[in-house]
Amino acid sequence: MSGHSKWATTKHKKAVIDARRGQMFAKLIKNIEVAARTGGGDLAGNPTLYDAVQKAKKSSVPNDNIDRAVKRGSGAEAGGAEYQTIMYEGYGPNGVAILVECLTDNRNRAASEVRIALTRNGGSMADPGSVSYLFNRKGVVIVPKAPGLTEDDVLGAVLDAGAEEVNDLDEAFEVVSEPTDLVAVRTALVDAGIDYDSADASFLPSVSVPLDEDGAKKVFRLVEALEDSDDVQNVYANFDVSDEVMEAVG
Repeated sequence: MSGHSKWATTKHKKAVIDARRGQMFAKLIKNIEVAARTGGGDLAGNPTLYDAVQKAKKSSVPNDNIDRAVKRGSGAEAGGAEYQTIMYEGYGPNGVAILVECLTDNRNRAASEVRIALTRNGGSMADPGSVSYLFNRKGVVIVPKAPGLTEDDVLGAVLDAGAEEVNDLDEAFEVVSEPTDLVAVRTALVDAGIDYDSADASFLPSVSVPLDEDGAKKVFRLVEALEDSDDVQNVYANFDVSDEVMEAVG
């Protein structure tokens, strides 16, 4: 089980109801704009946009904001910024490998903010390619647990659609596939009447670093400092934390 996935899922749930919600909304809206610019504003013909919109809706982003972001991105309304995706690589405390995915209209600002967050929290920037080989690009669908829904139910629904595995994250199930099978997996869940929270192309670690309580606190602090930057869209890291350590850190 990926400790990072479990931690990220729990944290996302809390973010929906806490003070960081405004910042999360902004990132979700930016994601929609970019998806609409890249593949057009038609949800039926642009699966990336469809998933970005679904994720925003699940996180309670108002429909007006979502509609405006689609229009800005697709060019139907003026005012969209030119965002580019940049991936930075780094190391955190305890030798944890970190990938930082930025969506920014200012490359220099993004690089500077990532570097500052890393160096102030016991980490460092790494050369391109020195960390990314420890991760695999995968499709990840998060399915919230519901009464009567078992791991076998989820597995049965997605197996023929190309899913590779289903992991139990306590409060949700994580369905992993190749990125090219993400739409098929998500569609299979909908066809089976199973609700899902998010469907994203993600980076999952091939090797994990187990953390004790002290190490976990330091790494969590670093990840949160990185996520505080408006330019940072996603942070992927190869740490693993046991239930006991997660409990102790709170």
